[in-house]
Amino acid sequence: MQLELNQMPIGEKFLMMEQLWESMSKDAQNNGFSPSWHFDVLDAREKRVVEGTATFSDLSEARKRLQKLVL
Repeated sequence: MQLELNQMPIGEKFLMMEQLWESMSKDAQNNGFSPSWHFDVLDAREKRVVEGTATFSDLSEARKRLQKLVL
């Protein structure tokens, strides 16, 4: 099946991407593609958000840190 992505509005593209990601995530989890430690890390991060101890960076700051890692 070939999708006409050039003809698709961007809103529909994002919706399709979200649905595809959700489906793939479920498949990965159900079929053991994601190591169990991934879920442990996500659980720990979620706990910090709920507790209010999580810290966040804006996009420009995060981009700078990532660029330093790859350069």
